Amino acid sequence: MFRSLKKSLIATTLGAALAMTGTAVQAEKLGIGATASAEEIAGWDIDIRPDGKGLPKGQGSVEEGEALYEQFCATCHGLFGEGEGRWPVLAGGRDTLTEERPTKTVGSYWPYASTLYDYIRRAMPFTAPRSLSDEQVYHITAYVLYLNEIVEEDFVLDQNSLATIKMPNQDGFFVDPRPDVQNTRCMKNCADPKQLNIAGTLRGITPVGHFVEGADAPAASHEAQMEQESQKEKVRKANLRGEEVSAGGHGAAAALSDKAVAGKPTYEGACKVCHGSGLTGSPKIGDSDAWQPRIKQGMATMVSHAIKGFSGETGVMPPKGGRVDLSDKQVEEAVAYMVESSQ
Repeated sequence: MFRSLKKSLIATTLGAALAMTGTAVQAEKLGIGATASAEEIAGWDIDIRPDGKGLPKGQGSVEEGEALYEQFCATCHGLFGEGEGRWPVLAGGRDTLTEERPTKTVGSYWPYASTLYDYIRRAMPFTAPRSLSDEQVYHITAYVLYLNEIVEEDFVLDQNSLATIKMPNQDGFFVDPRPDVQNTRCMKNCADPKQLNIAGTLRGITPVGHFVEGADAPAASHEAQMEQESQKEKVRKANLRGEEVSAGGHGAAAALSDKAVAGKPTYEGACKVCHGSGLTGSPKIGDSDAWQPRIKQGMATMVSHAIKGFSGETGVMPPKGGRVDLSDKQVEEAVAYMVESSQ
């Protein structure tokens, strides 16, 4: 019995040692426990303070910012910062903060110009955050400030001049003197978790937590809602033409070419934000009526517009949808997928 117990202890000790060795190897591989290098810290230390501390070296002008804004920002925020669809308005709104429905823009609400630079640098453009260079962010920031009549058209923004800008609503912000409080935990008559429905969408445009199955519209998801609205639109147009439309939806989908199949991942990752919901006048995938006039132009024209950018009557298409990291081939494949899925 003593010999058996001794063997068991040896096996247990050996197993623990091997486990610890494996954990250590894994930790070393992932860099856990190692001191962060200056380069690694710099990758995270990107916040910009109100006094301008943290701003990178560089500069940007209103003039050059206009072209970049139209390329990367106008699709969602409008050519003059007026906002497209549900996307945020960037300009205007002065003296509306006391109204029942205030218009919160860079000019009417934001307290510091540094906040604007910081946010654009971190999160824009929506389809490819952190893809802009520091210089491009300076240019776009200068132009947005100009749209709000905060700087003149010949203004040049850099790490020194940005900190000197006083925003119109800077004095509207103050330190809240109220103490922190904690919500009382619910102990009785609590909400049933099974009845809670908190959800988000792939596009991240608007929450769908208030959509409930079986409700009298809207549908229980954005995809279902889009399908519902698309079907209603087809019925409306068919009635105008004196035609009949089956209630079954789209029917059998045509087989996709190899090029279109290859383009689906690019569509899902880069194009669906606009072409899945019809933002800024984008033709929604599956909407044959919206795509037919474009298809008649030919694939070469559509691919050229997608790669180089295009401004039409119903909206603006930035080069590669703002995803300048995509290759021409990926864009062409994504166009093929949308076209073949919408015929």
